[in-house]
Amino acid sequence: MKTSLVVSFVLAGVIGFMAGCASPDARIKRSPEAFERLSPEHQALVREGKVGIGFEADAVRLAVGAPDRTWTRTDASGVSEVWSYTTWTTDRGMPLYRGWYHHGMSAYPYYLNDPARREQEYFKVVFGPNGKVTAIEQDTR
Repeated sequence: MKTSLVVSFVLAGVIGFMAGCASPDARIKRSPEAFERLSPEHQALVREGKVGIGFEADAVRLAVGAPDRTWTRTDASGVSEVWSYTTWTTDRGMPLYRGWYHHGMSAYPYYLNDPARREQEYFKVVFGPNGKVTAIEQDTR
């Protein structure tokens, strides 16, 4: 019982540390010039980790990071770029670690070893022909 409690605290600390590395604040510190170019309204959204209509690609990266996939969509209004954000879960819905296992020693994410893993798209950003966000789709489950 004591061991599982210690493991839980260590795991929570590691997850918290990793989340801090991937936070909007960390991304803003890495690209302060991109953040300074944003309007005050867009800066406020980025600090909250949110994307708004009219954002350019740099603002989206600051708010939510780089996409997991990019798609091209062609419709009556022209060609759009779609950024897709995904996560991996077990067959029971538990999140799987998204980083690289033994970074530098192995060239695959360790969750690829989980035979029951499922990829779940949870967020999409659509950039219109003008290069600005025209639509945002979010999983509400």
